Amino acid sequence: MKDNEILIKKIFKKIDSYRKAMIDLQIALTAAKAVGPENGGEGESHKAQVLKKYLKELGFTNFRHYDAPDKSVPAGFRPNFVTTIKGKNKNNFVWILTHLDVVPPGELKLWSRDPYQAYVQNGRIIGRGVEDNQQDMVASIFAVKAFIDNGIMPAKSIGLAFVSDEETSSKMGLDYMLKCKNQPFGRNDLIIAPDVGNNKGTLIEVAEKSMLWLRFKTKGKQCHASKPDLGKNAFAAASHLVVRLGALKKRFSKTDTLFNPPASTFEPTRKEENVGNINTIPGEDVFYLDCRVLPQYNLNDVIADIKKITSDVEKKFKVKVKISIIQKLQAPEPTATNAPVVRALRKAIKNVYSVRASAGGVGAGTVAVFFRKKNYPVAVWSKMNLSAHQPDEYCTIDNMLGNAKVFAHIFLQD
Repeated sequence: MKDNEILIKKIFKKIDSYRKAMIDLQIALTAAKAVGPENGGEGESHKAQVLKKYLKELGFTNFRHYDAPDKSVPAGFRPNFVTTIKGKNKNNFVWILTHLDVVPPGELKLWSRDPYQAYVQNGRIIGRGVEDNQQDMVASIFAVKAFIDNGIMPAKSIGLAFVSDEETSSKMGLDYMLKCKNQPFGRNDLIIAPDVGNNKGTLIEVAEKSMLWLRFKTKGKQCHASKPDLGKNAFAAASHLVVRLGALKKRFSKTDTLFNPPASTFEPTRKEENVGNINTIPGEDVFYLDCRVLPQYNLNDVIADIKKITSDVEKKFKVKVKISIIQKLQAPEPTATNAPVVRALRKAIKNVYSVRASAGGVGAGTVAVFFRKKNYPVAVWSKMNLSAHQPDEYCTIDNMLGNAKVFAHIFLQD
């Protein structure tokens, strides 16, 4: 048996022994609410403190902070930090980057228990954030701990990065970090963001669609519902606009089989409350549109078409519509399908899960876009159950342990 195979078996056995400790950390992290201010929360500071305390207790000693000032949260900043251990190659790193923040639980009545009190049931950990993104946060931590506890030096140095604000814009997270003069990432490093995947572990994400979030505020004139001629129904105009925006699918109709789904999507999502009673015609109405656009299209062209459609609706209903850009991310060039990080992942996934992984693209936006904008080759991968943002969000304990082994296998690769 080769020396490396012996080390892999030793590392994997150690990871299996951490099962209870990994569950305990999941429970502790879930209890430390980390909802961003845009979603009505106080930010990630408390969770970062809980996590760093655990990391120190687990044997991690080297930390660097890249906290982003933010007056909208009680702490006055959004935490971003890294911890590292040296490898045989001190200059090249394998990075696993996970995010601290979670989305709000939504309708509490849809949860079986308190979303922030994680619990184990039928081989699953259930609670808000346990899959998105704590599954792989915990997996990455204990993959490194297996090296520390066994006294094994990895082939490359290892860095774990923990960032804020991923669920909204990343402006206070990775985007901020990459603008710091002493940011830690190198262009020859292997960078993995385990935040997208499938239930077989066969998708290595190398490309993302452009992302455009828009807010539409329709302003008409409020009046009594029995006298509609005295007003201008903002809700009716907005509803008509929603239907008209469906034409975008035909206008931007190209497909790309690298992505699933292969076409651009334009979906109306959030709707704000207007009037509080049935017998009043609303003078204002607000809705949002989530656009995931294939990279070959320029988002400015999409916006131009949306403005033309909106203008037609304004004329027909004699209302005014204000369009606000909530988020606009033009997709950068994808990571090469044969990049070193993709090859390393393929090898590790094959060893751990006995499946062949392939490179692909997704519609969901991840932090990888900020690396790709600066020409850092990054891959997004996780074996997951796609329960993120849902009631009774869960991760399987087997996935958490298995993904830790995938990360550990990469740490041992030359």
